Amino acid sequence: MNITYRNNKDVNVEDVIRVFKNSGIVRPIDQSERIQAMMNNADILLTAWLGDKMIGVARALTDWSYCCYLSDLAVDKEVQKSGVGQELIAKVREEIGEEVALILLAAPSAMAYYPKVGFEKIENGFMIKRKK
Repeated sequence: MNITYRNNKDVNVEDVIRVFKNSGIVRPIDQSERIQAMMNNADILLTAWLGDKMIGVARALTDWSYCCYLSDLAVDKEVQKSGVGQELIAKVREEIGEEVALILLAAPSAMAYYPKVGFEKIENGFMIKRKK
């Protein structure tokens, strides 16, 4: 597979929605304005492409000095287990550098994946859930 990666916030919201839908990640895919706002307000937006088809996306928020929250990692099911997610994570890490911790909340179905790609499980987190 000839996969290319882009660091570019100028992506089509419909491509992102399609990747979210085809990946199995739970996001408000029926709210294109909200997805667009999520992309616009990201500090890092990386995408993976197979030809002219987007097949993966990583979206992160960071202060560029201490921590970075990986808020979305989605890869189309057709190419999952081919290293696309791992490469997107590596590219996020390249962007933020070695002094910045990469943090995420994993979906229950992804709990086994993240330790395989270098994440440590943490037990000292808290959350106030969104209402919508």
